[in-house]
Amino acid sequence: MSAPSSLPPAQGENPAPENEGLAVDTGLKPAGPTPSSSRFQVDLVAEAAGAADKTLASGDKDAPAPEGSEQAAGGEEAKGRFRVVNFVDPSGASPPEAVPAEGFQNGDTVMSEGSLHSSTGGQHHYHYDTHTNTYYLRTFGHNTIDAVPNIDFYRQTAAPLGDKLIRPTLSELHDELDKVSKLMDGFANGDELTPAEEAAAKEASEPKGAVKFGWIKGVLVRCMLNIWGVMLFIRMSWIVGQAGIVLSCVIVLMATVVTTITGLSTSAIATNGFVRGGGAYYLISRSLGPEFGGSIGLIFAFANAVAVAMYVVGFAETSVDCIMTDEINDIRIVGTITVILLLGISVAGMEWEAKAQIFLLVVLITAIFNYFIGSFIPLQSKESQGFFGYDSGIMMENMGPDFRGTESFFSVFAIFFPAATGILAGANISGDLSDPQLAIPRGTLLAILITGIVYLGVAISTGSCIVRDATGNDNDTRSAQIMANCTDAACKFGYDFSSCKSDDGLYNCRYGLQNDFQVMSIVSGFGPIITAGIFSATLSSALASLVSAPKVFQALCKDNIYPGLEMFAKGYGKNNEPLRGYILTFCIALAFILIAQLNVIAPIISNFFLASYALINFSVFHASLANSPGWRPSFKYYNMWVSLAGAVLCCVVMFVINWWAALMTNVIVMGLYIYVSYKKPDVNWGSSTQALTYHQALTHSLHLSSVEDHIKNFRPQCLVMTGYPNSRPALLHLVHAFTKNVGLMICGHGSRRPNFKELSNDQTRYQRWLMKNETKAFYTPVFAEDIREGTQYLLQAAGLGRLRPNTLVIGFKNDWKDGDMMNVETYIQMIHDAFDYQYGAVVLRLKEGLDVSHISEQGVLTHTVTLLKPLLRKEKSPQTLNVADQRLLDASQLFKRKQGKGTVDVWWLFDDGGLTLLIPYLLTNKKKWNDCKIRVFIGGKINRIDHDRRAMATLLSKFRIDFSDINVLGDINTKPKKENVTAFEEMIEPYRLKEDDMEQDTAEALKASEPWRITDNELELYRAKTNRQIRLNELLKEHSSTANLIVMSMPLARKGAVSSALYMSWLETLSKDLPPLLLVRGNHQSVLTFYS
Repeated sequence: MSAPSSLPPAQGENPAPENEGLAVDTGLKPAGPTPSSSRFQVDLVAEAAGAADKTLASGDKDAPAPEGSEQAAGGEEAKGRFRVVNFVDPSGASPPEAVPAEGFQNGDTVMSEGSLHSSTGGQHHYHYDTHTNTYYLRTFGHNTIDAVPNIDFYRQTAAPLGDKLIRPTLSELHDELDKVSKLMDGFANGDELTPAEEAAAKEASEPKGAVKFGWIKGVLVRCMLNIWGVMLFIRMSWIVGQAGIVLSCVIVLMATVVTTITGLSTSAIATNGFVRGGGAYYLISRSLGPEFGGSIGLIFAFANAVAVAMYVVGFAETSVDCIMTDEINDIRIVGTITVILLLGISVAGMEWEAKAQIFLLVVLITAIFNYFIGSFIPLQSKESQGFFGYDSGIMMENMGPDFRGTESFFSVFAIFFPAATGILAGANISGDLSDPQLAIPRGTLLAILITGIVYLGVAISTGSCIVRDATGNDNDTRSAQIMANCTDAACKFGYDFSSCKSDDGLYNCRYGLQNDFQVMSIVSGFGPIITAGIFSATLSSALASLVSAPKVFQALCKDNIYPGLEMFAKGYGKNNEPLRGYILTFCIALAFILIAQLNVIAPIISNFFLASYALINFSVFHASLANSPGWRPSFKYYNMWVSLAGAVLCCVVMFVINWWAALMTNVIVMGLYIYVSYKKPDVNWGSSTQALTYHQALTHSLHLSSVEDHIKNFRPQCLVMTGYPNSRPALLHLVHAFTKNVGLMICGHGSRRPNFKELSNDQTRYQRWLMKNETKAFYTPVFAEDIREGTQYLLQAAGLGRLRPNTLVIGFKNDWKDGDMMNVETYIQMIHDAFDYQYGAVVLRLKEGLDVSHISEQGVLTHTVTLLKPLLRKEKSPQTLNVADQRLLDASQLFKRKQGKGTVDVWWLFDDGGLTLLIPYLLTNKKKWNDCKIRVFIGGKINRIDHDRRAMATLLSKFRIDFSDINVLGDINTKPKKENVTAFEEMIEPYRLKEDDMEQDTAEALKASEPWRITDNELELYRAKTNRQIRLNELLKEHSSTANLIVMSMPLARKGAVSSALYMSWLETLSKDLPPLLLVRGNHQSVLTFYS
């Protein structure tokens, strides 16, 4: 089906039939939204069921519309513009059945049965209800293209769970009909797709049918398997032996508090909108922005890859204990075989991996039950190894701590805490969950609760039935002679294990909580099941990490945060499996498995996970602090201050576990953060950083408005009438040179475009161009009939609070003699308007000119954002420029280059408050201008030259402004050369009124129609001022012909007394044939002070 034409039919063509645009949809439609396809899907509501059935049965496009449709084409509004789905009621007049409750279980995308865009992506259900499925043309029984609220309007581009519809724009509902037909096709508001959205659109267009998991199989099972690691079976009993029952419970509870707070924060972020794949990276990047997300995403993916090696080596070590020949090489061999098998399971698909996880969970739960059952079955054969069954005496003896060697509470806590770091295992496969918003909170928090209870149960159980030290020797029974000296809990069971305790306090016992890591195997009902549980715990954790790392890394690469990694973004199969990521993870894991010594890397991995947890907690605090209207998670059981406490706790735990690993983690995170910040990826995810920046900007702007300006804090805040910012590069670069990081710069543009949508698009496009070119400025276009009217609007309304312009900057009108003199009138009145609004005024003149917008073909177009760089390389230019244009282009880049050693000549002839002096001072403080020295020129009298020089030197010293020389012009009032006076008179001749040669009425009428004309009276009245401008030009050529820049006091003309042509002639005469010249006139309010 072709897209509707965006233009009206050409003359001579036959007009389309009235309902030609209402063809029945055959079901063929693009997989994703495309700019060329129709903007709307329109449903023709057929009220006659018989005709509907006939239409459905035949599928004939030419079938007539049923009676009662009332020309459902919608008249002129819809003709030729809509693709129509023949949407009928197959059951006649019977009302639809209620939508089942489970139809909304996902809370975001699953629609009623009659949805045109079901979450399965495909089939149209012909079912009518009065709200959800009444689209255009027959809304509430009224012919209109206005749309009722619909979830498909709010989807992101190419959302995975359904097609995106684009609601009718305001223009299409509000503008005249002849304008509506000319609207361009495309996305709403003219949005362009970002690379990430293009990838999402491509992904969404792939075949559906991907395997999705619920909250139990997708999150609960994975988190439980990851949290129940080998720590449960081979370290928990040792922790109880060291810390005692009470402190062991404290350790478990402390770890649980940290993970619970993180789980609550994860739940809050996960329920604040639809969650795509990427796990921790996606949650952090969409909350805090690409800088934090990109840094954490990379190290989190790497940590998961190395964690595969850690778990596999743990499995291999346990296996090698049974068949040890050469320990190191055996670990390498067993580890390599194991990781290859795990890779095969992962590559086979998420469905197989999920089945493997279920099997491993069954084994693990069986091992846990096996331990608890065995703990209630004391056997005499196990008593010599320290297991006597539950006894209050043993429990009381193990209640307190018994730290040995270098161990302490925090060292034992550091050993246990990595066991609690599996809480993101479910969130890491967020893209494979059927409903992440439901699954992540429910599965994660329930897993933390269940595993925490089991850890506490194991701690209390082992401490209540196993003594700390035992010899394993059945002959160490208590004799009657030493019965009185035996105080241990084992004594009442007839055992004395004091033989393995030396007098110096050292122990060499082989069994008991403190000495035997496999004591849970002894206690269990069947020891091999505990070994199977250890295998299950290690393999399940390794499998979860092997799946998590590629998924997170794939999401990171899709967003193109780090250039060069795009190849890993590609997915394969219906589940979009990151096969390349699997291979990379396998290689990293295999490399660390071959090392077989992971004691050094293990603390760093734990710290990587903790850094992710800390940032997830901080994300919730940050989003709550920003108070953005978009932060409204459906999970309500969180608190911003609790999340902040969780972030601080995570940081503390990082240093408790290993201080140098914590420092290294922070250095790596900050390094990646700085890199991503420097690269500035072109993404916009609506992060809380952006929201908080707005909040702070608003708060500070209001605070600034409540404080009066002070002279010491004066900054030139410039409204620069550049037109399109790339039209006058020299003007842009020079003003940016002295406003960058100092003051406000607004690029103003009085556009004649009556289309406000195009104006808005221009604003967005050129603002992006300014940022791309590292120009710290704002582009503000306004619709106006001429440049003066646009400038008036901007002088009155530009800025916000104290962040308002105080100086108008314009370019000199070089072509004023060639065009309509009314343009000169407009130009001069613009300067008068600036003074009326109490602005300072600055005019820049380059003898080559400023405007490069007329040059086309090489990339400098008025309506594009192409850079000038290709034009400056003559050998690469696609065509040869004429000499004038080439000089213009060279001059346009004059102020972008580093200025060599030279001078900035300041001709401070009239005191305007100091702006004429402040601008060159700010300019020479910049890196590109710091080799230039300031020379000051002032007017004076011949007999007071030394006095005037000393007075000016004193003033400049008080202002703390460095200068290289002060020149006093004693001959400023000397008559100019006769040939220059003659040239001036010849220049103004065409613009004189010559009222003495005509009737008074005729002269007045001519003056009224051409107000720019110069009267004989004003010419004679301002003869001295005219001569001064001619003389100043002679002096400028004499003293400043080699200056890098001339900054000069602008001559003033009294409004209503001096005609525009005469004032323009003064400016022309003053500034012609000179280096770059900046005419400056402040608003005569002091901008410099020597008071502290």
